[in-house]
Amino acid sequence: MNTALLFKQRGIHGSLIPLNDQRQARTVTTWLLCGYLALSLLLSSCLAPQISQGNVNVQVNIRADDQTYSTQVPTGSTVAEALQTAGVSIGSLDKVQPPLYALVSQGLSIEIIRGREEFETEQEIIPYERQIVRNESLPQGETLILQPGKNGLREITYRKYFENGVLINRAPSRITILEPALPEIIMIGARAPFAPLPIAGKLVYLAAGSAWMMEGSTSNRIPLVIVDDPATPLDGRIFRLSPDRRWLLYTRKSAKPAEQEINTLWVLDITDPKAKPINLRTPNIIHFADFDPLASLTLLYSTVEPRAAAPGWQANNDLYRMKFAPNGNLGVREKIIEANTGGVYGWWGTAYVWSPTGNLLAYSRPDSIGLVSFREKRLLPLLEITPLQTRSEWALIPPLGWGADGRTLFIVTHAPPPGLVNPEESPNFDLNALSLDSDTLVRIKTHSGMFAYPSASRIAKQGTEMAYYIAYLQALLPQQSDISGYQLVLMDRDGSNRRIVFPSPGAPGLQPQTPVWSPSAPSFVEGDFVAIVYEGNLWMIDAATGQATQVTNDGLIQTIDWK
Repeated sequence: MNTALLFKQRGIHGSLIPLNDQRQARTVTTWLLCGYLALSLLLSSCLAPQISQGNVNVQVNIRADDQTYSTQVPTGSTVAEALQTAGVSIGSLDKVQPPLYALVSQGLSIEIIRGREEFETEQEIIPYERQIVRNESLPQGETLILQPGKNGLREITYRKYFENGVLINRAPSRITILEPALPEIIMIGARAPFAPLPIAGKLVYLAAGSAWMMEGSTSNRIPLVIVDDPATPLDGRIFRLSPDRRWLLYTRKSAKPAEQEINTLWVLDITDPKAKPINLRTPNIIHFADFDPLASLTLLYSTVEPRAAAPGWQANNDLYRMKFAPNGNLGVREKIIEANTGGVYGWWGTAYVWSPTGNLLAYSRPDSIGLVSFREKRLLPLLEITPLQTRSEWALIPPLGWGADGRTLFIVTHAPPPGLVNPEESPNFDLNALSLDSDTLVRIKTHSGMFAYPSASRIAKQGTEMAYYIAYLQALLPQQSDISGYQLVLMDRDGSNRRIVFPSPGAPGLQPQTPVWSPSAPSFVEGDFVAIVYEGNLWMIDAATGQATQVTNDGLIQTIDWK
């Protein structure tokens, strides 16, 4: 048979290969395959034997709860896996050595330390502390217990930590005050050896939240209201003697949170050592409360509403009148002025001042001054004042004082600004006199400062005329009078014979306050004084000589009144 034809019949295309050559090719291929298999077997015999991880176990020992367990786990397992295999549970406070993430090895010892905690509660006494207060109101060496000490009580919860049943640590985890301790407050007399001065009338003063009185002599000091609770001291907002010198009107800080109630109004009969203070049940008094000079046992007052935001209140700018009885009974409250906005910056409030004759009541608010009409029950403006833009959380109520004749008002006004400054931002303030008879405004002193606080003496005869004198405060830095210290100045009612009397040049200035004249008729002879508080101490300045005498030195006095 033709070889080529054979290939075609079988459907084989391409180059023709003789039959003998095909046999030779198959032989070569067979030998190559056999050689490859033999080489593969040789190489595989030279490699290290491969053992799977799951086919070899290791033994570990587990010690827990005073027992020892043995278990086998695959090589490469962790301690956590070994404990799980052995069925040993782990608590949140237990400790494991080695740690749970460590790999096990043959013969590894795993130790479990069982942890637990317990809580126990104990009550413990809080011993009270002793506080010493030095006060010149007592003679040196004398003591007075202002507040008895009282132990407190607290509850302490202890956490006890155990390991394998053994106490390792005991520490407080919570302390709860069941009853706070009250400190024992002892006042120790520290009266300095100042020469006593005779004084007319009664001088009352507020020192460290308590009320005291001097009568007859500066060495005769009588306690009136001694603070029995340091949380509710007299706050000094109101501190006034009645015209007949029988009653003391004062405010006391409220025991309630300030955003609910700021203070409360009280009155005390200071002529009766056994008298108890009368709560007038009138809260939130900031700017004004005083006795009616022409009606006994009668008060006038103005209120505010407490606020959490600064300054802590919103003024009502109202005015009420009420009577009280010595036994504490209160009369019906008469509304004189309805609550109102109070004009520009009226949120701060309105102040009121009685005339020395007792028939007129003046008011002062940030933008005006005037009189109260009791008949019409409204305010009668006399003078508009450019209000001070403080750009802060307070407003300026222009200081206002009556002349001794009851027909003149001494007023601090906001003076025109320099240059192009906004009038409400002017740093200038002047002391003026306003005559109610002629409606004339006279400038008495330029650049006095915003806190001049004019105060008139009583009328005295000077030749053929009746005269009186003015004490006021002069700012050391008139252009910065809001932060400046002040000097005490005395002058005639027309502004003449002006002289600085206190403090001495170069000394720190006075803080803003109203100078208080002695109640004796001022003729500028020895014995007539102006009382002032300087660095927390009471000083008296002889109006005739200008000589200043320090009366106390404990630095605790806050405010005074003298009638």
